[in-house]
Amino acid sequence: MNFTLVQYSPLWEEVDNNKKKLEELLKANKPEPGVIIFPEMSLTGFTMNPESFAESLEGESIKYFKEISRRYSSSVIAGVILTENDSFFNTIIHLDKTGELIKVYKKIHPFSFGDENKHYKAGSEIVITEIEGIKTGLSICYDLRFPELYRYYGKEKVDLIINIANWPITRIHHWRVLLRARAIENLCYVIGVNRVGTDPKLTYNGYTSVFDPMGEEMLCNINDEKISSLELSFSTVREVRDRFPFLNDIKLI
Repeated sequence: MNFTLVQYSPLWEEVDNNKKKLEELLKANKPEPGVIIFPEMSLTGFTMNPESFAESLEGESIKYFKEISRRYSSSVIAGVILTENDSFFNTIIHLDKTGELIKVYKKIHPFSFGDENKHYKAGSEIVITEIEGIKTGLSICYDLRFPELYRYYGKEKVDLIINIANWPITRIHHWRVLLRARAIENLCYVIGVNRVGTDPKLTYNGYTSVFDPMGEEMLCNINDEKISSLELSFSTVREVRDRFPFLNDIKLI
């Protein structure tokens, strides 16, 4: 299956201009059908102003990503800000290649060090979705620091874990180590899609990465605004788990 990973520098809180920027990047790269993955809060950057950007599931941002999925005949994983019952959520949406909304994941661990918890409500449910039959666990940025979440994904034997992020340069070595650890402990592919550029507080250098079920790095993009594609064979997950049946011994105590 082909995966297209969008590492770009969003303009701060400029939704319309970011839509145009992504259109240009995608048009220049012509992604093959498969899966297109965008970073956290894909159209705004890591804003603490959700009241200005939050939408319902019928909102313009979701319509925009639906159009992308249909145009490129690809599933889309993107970060949007949703509102529900007077609360705001930092979320992932999964759209299939026809633009149908398949799953929504609400970030379970808001980043309290950056006051995200004061602006966004925490999600309470793990979300496993299927992308063309591939069992996939979803997560966002700071979630990566909490292995308990990923142990549930491992217990359910997902084939793939996706994390979309706005992870700053100051702690990028943590991002690298944690992505690899999540792959090793759960014997699955891990894809981490991060941003580059700057916002009013932080600088980002990407390191969008893919690790295989043995923790070997398959792709790494540093600094550049870049769209990359790679093919993943999920028979590899089954082969590794047959050889090393460690997941059978998980005890969630």
